[in-house]
Amino acid sequence: LTGQHLLLVLLSVGAATLIAVPAGVLLFPHARLRGLAVGVAGIMQTIPSLALLAVLIALLGMIGRVPALLALTAYSILPILSNTCAGLGEVSPGLRNAGSALGMTKPQRMRWVELPIAMPTVVAGIRTACAIAIGTATIAAFIGAGGLGERIVTGLALNDSALMLAGALPAAGLALLSELLFETLDRYLRRKRERR
Repeated sequence: LTGQHLLLVLLSVGAATLIAVPAGVLLFPHARLRGLAVGVAGIMQTIPSLALLAVLIALLGMIGRVPALLALTAYSILPILSNTCAGLGEVSPGLRNAGSALGMTKPQRMRWVELPIAMPTVVAGIRTACAIAIGTATIAAFIGAGGLGERIVTGLALNDSALMLAGALPAAGLALLSELLFETLDRYLRRKRERR
């Protein structure tokens, strides 16, 4: 069950990262489009998870991992997208001008100057998305997606608090482990940025 839970989290956050980071890079120069995209992602975040799962089940005509992964990916996009834009906003105009003065094209400047400086903030967004996904993935068990939520769902059905704790405590442990890993990565990236 822990493996299933991790798979749901890794696939959804990975997909959200592949969508949100390039989207943040493309939208950053366009303030209105950026605001619109962050607003739409924010609206997705406000939809209750069970309601979103119900809508996805109705649209896809199936239960299981596919609607669960889509819902978790939708919830993970906002923190990654907003932090990507915020991280790029932290890059000083002087550094951008220095990159241009060295003959860098816009893509080169993004790759070698802007993204490395923005990376700690981007990683903070991925960190938040992981924490959200670990908690929300427990609800996915209600539609047969597996994971640690299965113990919680069964415990609720049987009124068995020990069984509910057997699902809740490992999920909390995964969240703490995720925080520890991202804290280590954040310190490494900040030291690397200071050296640059």
